[in-house]
Amino acid sequence: MKDRIQRNLNEFDNSKIESLSDEERLHITRHSSSHVLAMAVLRLFPDAQPATGPSIDNGFYYDFKFSKSPTLSDLQNIENEMNKIKKEALPFEKIEAPLDTATSLMQRLNQPYKVKLLEIIKETGKTDVIDSAETSPGEITIPETVTLYKTGNEFIDLCRGPHVSDTSEIGSFKLENISSAHWRTSKGNPELTRIYGLGFSNDNELKDYIKKRELAKERDHRKLGPELELFTFSEKVGPGLTLWLPNGATVRRVMEDYIVKEQTKRGYKHVYSPHIGNKGLWEQSGHWDLYREKMYSPMSVEDQEYLVKPMTCPIHCQMYDSKPRSYRDLPLRLAEIASVYRYEQSGELHGLMRVRAFTQDDAHIFARPEQVVGEFLRVFQFTQDLLKVFGFDKYKIRVGIRSDTEKYLGNDSVWQEAEEKIMEAVAKTDVPFVIKPGEAAFYGPKADFLLTDALGREWQCGTVQVDFMLPERFGLTYTDADGTKKRPVMIHRAPLGSMERFFAILLENNGGAFPTWLAPVQTIVIPVSDQFLPYARTVAENLSLNDIRVAVSEENDTLNKKIRKAELQKIPYILVVGNREVEQSTVSVRGRGNKNSEAMKNEDFLTHITEEIVNKS
Repeated sequence: MKDRIQRNLNEFDNSKIESLSDEERLHITRHSSSHVLAMAVLRLFPDAQPATGPSIDNGFYYDFKFSKSPTLSDLQNIENEMNKIKKEALPFEKIEAPLDTATSLMQRLNQPYKVKLLEIIKETGKTDVIDSAETSPGEITIPETVTLYKTGNEFIDLCRGPHVSDTSEIGSFKLENISSAHWRTSKGNPELTRIYGLGFSNDNELKDYIKKRELAKERDHRKLGPELELFTFSEKVGPGLTLWLPNGATVRRVMEDYIVKEQTKRGYKHVYSPHIGNKGLWEQSGHWDLYREKMYSPMSVEDQEYLVKPMTCPIHCQMYDSKPRSYRDLPLRLAEIASVYRYEQSGELHGLMRVRAFTQDDAHIFARPEQVVGEFLRVFQFTQDLLKVFGFDKYKIRVGIRSDTEKYLGNDSVWQEAEEKIMEAVAKTDVPFVIKPGEAAFYGPKADFLLTDALGREWQCGTVQVDFMLPERFGLTYTDADGTKKRPVMIHRAPLGSMERFFAILLENNGGAFPTWLAPVQTIVIPVSDQFLPYARTVAENLSLNDIRVAVSEENDTLNKKIRKAELQKIPYILVVGNREVEQSTVSVRGRGNKNSEAMKNEDFLTHITEEIVNKS
């Protein structure tokens, strides 16, 4: 994203700033803030040697070599100095200089890391923040000049720009952290000190981001999961392997049951596939060649190599091929709540977001070519319906197509047809979309749903993929109306993606306060004292018989502590029962987040909560 923005800005002229997108303007202000940070540091630490200072998501940073590194307590002084520079409204002046002139200047200014960058430019024709950036030999063009940016009369930086007109326009910022970083991110290079800052267009945006970030910490699924007894992990079982506790298992089962029910309404046939399969299956599909780094090592079974399945598509192809198919059989929609296993590096694991064993709401649709767009649109509608039920109404589509640098199966004509089909389908939806080269699956283009949660964060979840390759590789056919053999098209789809990942997003979106239909415990009955415990049990039994997930608080504790515990568990309804409730066959109902109670007849409360569950409100 940052590279694309920079490419768009390479020929930027400040007179054209009104023509830029908000994203591009914010990139400019953040990058300009990094220069102001470097100026402030040099004022306070004159012997510091600036290295690089790009804009990043939500802000900026700058790397320095210090004789004595600043500490966190120094951040406020540096930030104060940045505010002084902002008030001085010092202009950003662009200077073009020959390479040798720029090198001599940076040597005089005691900026050895800028000198190193200039040497890299002389060798490769460009500079990148990381060492891993490669330049093909035939593409090297050494520029005659480089650009420098002078801020006021005291700071000159090697930089391709662009920048705001003067330092008063850098927006709102807050220095956040100090960490160590290696020059050009390579461990073999010198260690530097990195200072991070947040950067936004104005104070309101900065305060809003900080507030949302604090909320995100409170809603972190890795924190809420153990607190609400939803899931846990055990090193004895293995990293990245989720242990679903009773509360979490209940929520997941309700989600899966709902998905299966809705898919059945839409003509899907549900199947089960084994957890292992012969390695040859994934060799034939192409996964073993192009996806091997994410697959576990083979196991030997009776002199044959088997794999734990990383995906179900090759197995579903065998289900399709289990008998002759006619054009009348299509579309054939095979669905499975499927557990799959993929190897993730330990450093990539992240709660439920990135695990080694996960479950997909998976399905594969085998269709005639003329049915593809219609089936694609049906998947889109189903995905939109699911997201709405689970509380998400903001999302967009990312269309992944081929890039020139990745490996793919198939030939250009097949890919062109697949990309045309997917674009035709996406164009018929009312959902905003972006096209991203390089985001395709290795066997075909795809469309991913990017949803926005309550905190404004964007997540990738559901996916729909058009595939002409696997039907060809497995020799899948159907008999058309004219008696000829034809090749079906395969649509891969998982509306929610990984159940684990979606569960984590859902948990953070609602802060653990699941809607009543999903809540692991939908209501709890709390007796005022032990003498009312028999009545509390009777109330709970009647609710349970009507499929309400109910608990009874039987702890030897005060009423207020019992209520507080139920609130912390985020149970939708608390029912308090005492002498009056026993006499009148009622319950005192307190809804989640409500401090007031309402007396209701037992049958009335049952009707109320049942309607809420059925309507998924």
